[in-house]
Amino acid sequence: MMCRCQPPATGALTPAARGTRLAAYSAQAPTGGADPAVDIYREGMTHLEPSLRQRVTQARVARLATVSPAGGPHIVPITFAVDGDTIVTAVDHKPKTTTRLQRLENIEAHPVASVIIDHYDDDWSRLWWVRGDGDARIVFEGGDHEQAISRLADKYEQYRRRRPDGPVIVVAVTRWASWSSEQAEL
Repeated sequence: MMCRCQPPATGALTPAARGTRLAAYSAQAPTGGADPAVDIYREGMTHLEPSLRQRVTQARVARLATVSPAGGPHIVPITFAVDGDTIVTAVDHKPKTTTRLQRLENIEAHPVASVIIDHYDDDWSRLWWVRGDGDARIVFEGGDHEQAISRLADKYEQYRRRRPDGPVIVVAVTRWASWSSEQAEL
């Protein structure tokens, strides 16, 4: 019996060809940036360096990435605070379609998360990002909840006026990674 397999559609790549193309691309741009000579990329840091910590703590918004119960990615913008190697965010009073948020269901199913804090500028020599990957948990009350809310209220005037009363997400960062153009001076 002869197999009449169809070749991939024009422009489509087989998994093996995708892997080959990705390896070739990675070899051309080892740091992932436009100019490897001026990019600064750091991976696998266990603690956030002081210069990076300053940028992260001054940033006003981040993105929280979680894994859905079915294994798919889910990402949302968040307000946040950093306390050592812990990132906290809260479910606050901003309008939402439900109080049963997908990010909470995701963390219940897969207690891991990544938080990325970045800076965009039309002058690409000023671009930077920092990512914290770690174990995530949901805190509904108690000392950890109050401490997280206080950290957020210290940072955001809106939370001083009206403290969040929803659950807190605590990400215990186990690995930091960052990238910057040289002129962004991480």
